[in-house]
Amino acid sequence: ATGGTITYDGDYQIHTFTSSGTLSVNTLGVADNVLDYLVIAGGGGGGGNGGSGAGAGGYRASWNSEASGGGGSSETGLTATIADYTITIGAGGTGGTNDDGDNGANSVFGSITSIGGGSGAYWSNAGTAGGSGGGGGGNGTNAGGAGTSVQGFAGGTGASGAGAGGGGASAVGANGSSAGGAGGAGVASTISGSTVTRAGGGGGSISSGTNGAGGSGGGGAGVSPTTAGNAGTVNTGSGGGGNWSGGQSGGAGGSGVVIVRYKYK
Repeated sequence: ATGGTITYDGDYQIHTFTSSGTLSVNTLGVADNVLDYLVIAGGGGGGGNGGSGAGAGGYRASWNSEASGGGGSSETGLTATIADYTITIGAGGTGGTNDDGDNGANSVFGSITSIGGGSGAYWSNAGTAGGSGGGGGGNGTNAGGAGTSVQGFAGGTGASGAGAGGGGASAVGANGSSAGGAGGAGVASTISGSTVTRAGGGGGSISSGTNGAGGSGGGGAGVSPTTAGNAGTVNTGSGGGGNWSGGQSGGAGGSGVVIVRYKYK
């Protein structure tokens, strides 16, 4: 097949897409014709002004019995045909300024779709649902957004003076408390030939004290006044961190990624 950046790991050929494109299968194999995949959507943007962390993009995987997001088991790989498979890489959501952030965009590999991460909430708002859900805002008890089944987890609940963490691919976001809520953890994958963790939730902000850390796998940490929230790492689908200041934005979500692997000899 052709398309994306091609690397090799033993008997396997790997195609990594960090921008949208096409996987073109030109010849069917004799070893097997299974296309294993990792499809991660764009992470949500963090909330501004009392803001919470955003949810990671939806996580779907079929490689080597790894867990998918949302606590699901590994999915079944696609049986290849000689065809072109459209690859869409979801963009990360924009962080909010005196507002919620924006949800991340979906990533697509053929018939496989991962849902964009939910945005972090502003002040008194609830987190938004997505692949993983955004955390609740930091002005009172505001609920986190729901995650999508087998793709990601929910965001945490906000508290007075502390935004919650956004959900990650393998764990819920932490509630706001005496500190901003930490983002939920991402999931480790070996599909590229080495172990890489992706799709962590963003951390929540706090009015005074310790901001929430980003979830493992690239989630952006929350911040107090004076600076914008930390962005989720690009091509991990991680959520952006929340921001407490009225004049600064939450962090942008990280863009998604699609990786396809198959036995070629």
